[in-house]
Amino acid sequence: MAFDSLTEKLQNVFKNLRSKGRLTEADVKEALKEIKRALLAADVSFRVVKDFIKNVQERAVGQDVMNGLNPGQMVIKIVNEELVKLMGSETTEIKFQPGSAITVILMAGLQGAGKTTTTAKLAGKFKLKGKKPLLAACDVYRPAAIKQLQINGQKQGVEVFSMGENHKPANIAKAAVEHAKKNGNHIVILDTAGRLHIDEDMMAELQEIKETVEVHQTILVIDAMTGQDAVNVAAEFDQKAGIDGVIVTKLDGDTRGGAALSVKAVTGKPILYVGMGEKLSDLEQFYPERMASRILGMGDVLTLIEKAEAEIDEEKAKQIGQKMKKNQFDYNDFLESTKQMKNLGGVSGIMGMLPGLGGLGGRNMKITDEQTEAAEKQMARMEAMIYSMTPKERANPELINPSRKHRIARGAGVDISEVNRMVKQFDGMKKMMKTMNRGGKKGKFRFPF
Repeated sequence: MAFDSLTEKLQNVFKNLRSKGRLTEADVKEALKEIKRALLAADVSFRVVKDFIKNVQERAVGQDVMNGLNPGQMVIKIVNEELVKLMGSETTEIKFQPGSAITVILMAGLQGAGKTTTTAKLAGKFKLKGKKPLLAACDVYRPAAIKQLQINGQKQGVEVFSMGENHKPANIAKAAVEHAKKNGNHIVILDTAGRLHIDEDMMAELQEIKETVEVHQTILVIDAMTGQDAVNVAAEFDQKAGIDGVIVTKLDGDTRGGAALSVKAVTGKPILYVGMGEKLSDLEQFYPERMASRILGMGDVLTLIEKAEAEIDEEKAKQIGQKMKKNQFDYNDFLESTKQMKNLGGVSGIMGMLPGLGGLGGRNMKITDEQTEAAEKQMARMEAMIYSMTPKERANPELINPSRKHRIARGAGVDISEVNRMVKQFDGMKKMMKTMNRGGKKGKFRFPF
């Protein structure tokens, strides 16, 4: 995640705090200096950092904290609460018009921020909530922008309204709203053009759209990888065109992520969603308390559960659970479980949301990038070996004899020892399931991922 470096630095600060039996005011001030450096290194706005540290210090050096039973933990609690406050305290939902009235949402942002993809992701979210969104292709300048929206709309099962590249965006928006009225669409999402920089033409175009149709929500898409400049962009958009909320993209990448910590404090506008991957399902509602928990290495189990509920095929999970109970688990089932795991973000995605694996549990449980990368590679090699089996072998693991193992190894491009190891691990897993079933734990099985 974008905050990995910040998380690691904060964990080191907290580890030092916990190691002290009692805290002095000097201890707290030294810790806050380190936190300040960590936040600035993460590209958080200097003014935001200054106010944040001041607020934490005022609370952390109070008598209740310094004389408490566990002052180190109290300081961590205060940092967590101030982080939540910094990012907005409460989750903000996109507001829809009452009843059957159409809600018009205007998507704005600079070119390259991922606006068109995010627009389709947002439509998918609304569809899951039982809405009938319409995507309107109002970017008539960028080559293939309309085609990109149409492809993503098709993947999401959402209709895309387009009039080509020879019409004014304001007129396209007006026609899209009329189309929505006739076809029972609840929401119209206008995908407007981005620029490489903010200019007067861009702002004038947004204002013209707003004068032509009634826009109920203006959402700015900003790229976390642009750092503090993303916050400056948000402030300028709000000043010139007016925005109601922000979506921060690319928070899953190798970026410092300071924009997510600064945007609410600088603009006063809430973060609505965050982009956590390239898949059209990788758009998460923004919960300040959950993001603070992730940043501090405490995990985010609630989001993991929600992703599991949305991504996992419940019927297939149930079938695999039944096969586990009957000791009939085969290689096809293993492939299905790895597929479901990938839908949740793979090894790294799941580990990042589990508490304790970030190191705040006081034990050395931190999973390194190298370890997660090695696990992902090993999983890919296991998949290659399974795909090198015949359908009959995948469904009947007991058929795999030495000569078949050699053929599988050649097909997967691995050494025979790797095939032997995988078969041994698979057999061991099946034996463990059989033992657990005999132990009277009926009904306790759950899908492994």
